[in-house]
Amino acid sequence: MARTRAKGATGAAAARDDKKSATTPKAASSSIYTLPAESDSNPPKLFILPKSASPATRIVTLQHPRYNKPARYLVCPEAGFFEFTTISPPKSAPRSWLIQQQSSHDDAQPTQTPQTKTQITQSPALHLATPYDPLFLLLPALCSNTDAEQKRMFLSLEDHLDTTPDPAKHLAEVLATSPATRQLVEARLAAVCDVVQAGDESMYRVSEARLVREVLDKARRVVDGDNGGKLPGSMEERFVRKELEAPVLGVRVARGGSGNGNGGEEGSGTPASASEESQESVESVETAASSASEMSAASTAATSVADEGDGVASAMTAPEEVVKLQRLRVAFNFICSSYVAPRIAEMLKGNLAKATELVDFKPLDEYLERLAKLRQEAAAVRSSDFSRKRAADEEQDERAEKRRKQEAEEKAKKANMSRGVKNLMKVNTSGMKKMSDFFKKKG
Repeated sequence: MARTRAKGATGAAAARDDKKSATTPKAASSSIYTLPAESDSNPPKLFILPKSASPATRIVTLQHPRYNKPARYLVCPEAGFFEFTTISPPKSAPRSWLIQQQSSHDDAQPTQTPQTKTQITQSPALHLATPYDPLFLLLPALCSNTDAEQKRMFLSLEDHLDTTPDPAKHLAEVLATSPATRQLVEARLAAVCDVVQAGDESMYRVSEARLVREVLDKARRVVDGDNGGKLPGSMEERFVRKELEAPVLGVRVARGGSGNGNGGEEGSGTPASASEESQESVESVETAASSASEMSAASTAATSVADEGDGVASAMTAPEEVVKLQRLRVAFNFICSSYVAPRIAEMLKGNLAKATELVDFKPLDEYLERLAKLRQEAAAVRSSDFSRKRAADEEQDERAEKRRKQEAEEKAKKANMSRGVKNLMKVNTSGMKKMSDFFKKKG
């Protein structure tokens, strides 16, 4: 027993020593990091910059050409201009970033391990630097005069910069201190301007034809890029498929039977009454489909539905040429609505409609015109069907109301009857004579 107590006492002392060693600062510092408090006035943000950015890259404040407000841009003498695109999760899913920065072995002493710095950012937004064309920054100055009666004059790059909105004067400073950036801007000006030489200085005047061609080439690169000739999924669905989708003009229900061969009766998946009601409900719609298909027979034919299986008959299907033109127009309009001022965008769209040598949107306009007529006819047919259905529903409601009142009256009569009358009504009078038989004349 003594040995047992001594052994237990030794184990308890060892446990106390282990507990004391576990609470020492040295052990705690090896596995726990103390995070600094986040600054409320200027919280850190996470930026993703291109690999080609040089050490001379700067973040500058320039006037946004579309919204006429200051915005942040990334300017690199070697890689060019970049805009910041913010990607953030929905507010319904709160998230944050845990950023860990480890110093290199060169900064640390040979006998020391690399130090690790960590911090937390409450905002989960990512700021991506994507390529940006500096031509859009100079468009407000190049197209300051949109009146055709007043002819634009040739101006130097400095004169254009003087009329360009530059709240922080960063653009002029960057062009003055970086010859490579200045050459890039001059090359973009020469792509859309008529250029003349005045001594050693180049003078620029915007050409609307070249400007439209340049923006159209950008739209074509968007459509014919790495997406397989398509726009991003959301834009393709909303602005291409939905815009070119023809209305549904007819529905046919299959009547194939597997039992006795009588479609819709025994052995059919759909009862005959349900099939007949479905056929009656779309009879007027199919009539409109026949008239609409005759109108558009020159270019498109109404699609028919096979006898087997359920199907939807569409008025017409957009040809591939029309779909491509719609994608190109959507891309062009997206560029104008994102990077160009509204007055300049209207000028570009008007000149694009006239420049048939660049692209001819006539097949697309004709298809959209026929599609608008079909949608009007389908809406008219749908409204007439709704009116007939409303009348039928009202008649059915009247019959149900009449039946309900009759049942209520019968129930009230039964409630007013006495117990004796109710018992007499239950008596079997099949073999009895009626009271009227006793009051007949004797013959």
